[in-house]
Amino acid sequence: MAVSAFPPSLSPNNPPVVQEATPRPVLFDNHGRPLEYLRLAVTDRCNLRCFYCMPEEGIKYLPKQELLTYEEMLRLTGLLAGLGVRKVRLTGGEPFVRRDLVPFMARLSELPGIEEISLTTNGVLTAPHVPELARLGVRTVNLSLDTLDRARFASITRRDELPRVLDTLYALLEAGIRVKINAVVMDGQNIEDLLPLAELTRELPVEVRFIEEMPFNGGSHEATPATLPWNHHRIREHLALNLGELMPVPTHPGDTASHYTVAGHQGRLGIIAAYSRTFCGSCNRLRLTAEGGLKTCLYDQGVLDLRALLRTGAPDDELVAALSHAFRNRAANGFEAESQRPLHQLNFESMSTIGG
Repeated sequence: MAVSAFPPSLSPNNPPVVQEATPRPVLFDNHGRPLEYLRLAVTDRCNLRCFYCMPEEGIKYLPKQELLTYEEMLRLTGLLAGLGVRKVRLTGGEPFVRRDLVPFMARLSELPGIEEISLTTNGVLTAPHVPELARLGVRTVNLSLDTLDRARFASITRRDELPRVLDTLYALLEAGIRVKINAVVMDGQNIEDLLPLAELTRELPVEVRFIEEMPFNGGSHEATPATLPWNHHRIREHLALNLGELMPVPTHPGDTASHYTVAGHQGRLGIIAAYSRTFCGSCNRLRLTAEGGLKTCLYDQGVLDLRALLRTGAPDDELVAALSHAFRNRAANGFEAESQRPLHQLNFESMSTIGG
């Protein structure tokens, strides 16, 4: 008797059934932009007092009961994942100021549809948690660092914590976690630091991103895009003049930074036109503030109070309907969003309350 080369279940007369993967939902706004990236602020509290983020005396923090609980954040993120959000970046304030952050991140990573968890941190409290972040599969951490000079760091942040931030930088690199250094470019404050920060990319596999200063400072000072001394054009010219040719790297839809490489450098540079708002046309980001406010644009005043819906017992279908309505009425860009703010809200809040 001839012996078939196929087991009975895989004989030519009984071919295997190939199950097609269920298509991942894609969420679009009213301008056809996919919404797949959530910036989730877990707290409004911060252990630094950066002058471009808040006044020296700080801001009035929310009472604990007014912050979303972790359970509420998980519920909302799960609903957004069901609609099409696949990436979550935890922000603050400073995320590690809130207790039990890493266990929350573990639960967040288990939500169906969430493919990537990342983090923005100032690095002061982060280093001891790096092994846990690596075990969770965190691939990218954004590290806020505006200077490598200890005295200027203390002047900008009003805290003498640079050594701890650098400890975090090297711990992340040793753990194999990709690091993006975010530096806000501030006239008269850290211009002499742009080149030393950029030089980090020569020997380290990091991305150093220079960000236009924005007005989210809790009213500590004012500026406009037209009067911004260091816009993205000037930042690029300054770097190229001192480093040599900046070779553009292709960008992807949703990228906020223009990326560049420099000959002989391991890492790369980025420039973010955050106040000029040149990338709005492909923006894929949503923001959820620590108090449960939905922002579909960094410059809007908040378009939906999700905490109120949660705490008045709204079922999931009502929450999804409210979210969908907000996405169908999203501003075309940051200038339109800013123009829709009530007059009494034109003094911008602190970035600590928005989620950096």
